[in-house]
Amino acid sequence: MSNTPNIPALSDVLAGCLRNHRQSQELLYRQFYGYAMSVCLRYAPTRESAMEVLNDGFLKVFTRLDQYDPLQPFKGWLRRILINTAIDHYRQEVRHQHETIEPFEQTVVSQTPDALSQLAHDDLMELIQRLSPAYRLVFNLYVMDGFTHEEIAGQLGISVGASKSNLARARENLRQLLKHLNNDEYVRANR
Repeated sequence: MSNTPNIPALSDVLAGCLRNHRQSQELLYRQFYGYAMSVCLRYAPTRESAMEVLNDGFLKVFTRLDQYDPLQPFKGWLRRILINTAIDHYRQEVRHQHETIEPFEQTVVSQTPDALSQLAHDDLMELIQRLSPAYRLVFNLYVMDGFTHEEIAGQLGISVGASKSNLARARENLRQLLKHLNNDEYVRANR
């Protein structure tokens, strides 16, 4: 006999959620919490904000589960809901802060390999968190989640050029943050 608990199949958990069984909803939440939180942390400025996006996203999952196509991967559907929820939260913040995504300006982007590709995942996530909300949103949608500039423009109600410009500026800001991080580490190592 094994000591592993009897974990129901995802299809059974989803069926229970469709019937509004609290235990099934809790199982689904617990099963996908880590994955969902990793998605939300990329978009939110703080862990508390990420938790808010996560909980709002799961509420949408539970209320819209009848729209899920069981022939498609559940994780992809969940990710899409979480990203859209993060975008909704961003829009609410923008209304309150009057921050806008910057219009397109011609930006020259260096094509040389950079240290960003060599960073550990956690280090990169920390640097991304330091970006402005607009830059972080476009960077995550394009680089991390594979959206095209056309899709980003449609989702955010901006021009394709603004999306490209914000991505270029996000990358440049990341380069500068990395440069400062490397300088700080060099100073600490040579004390």
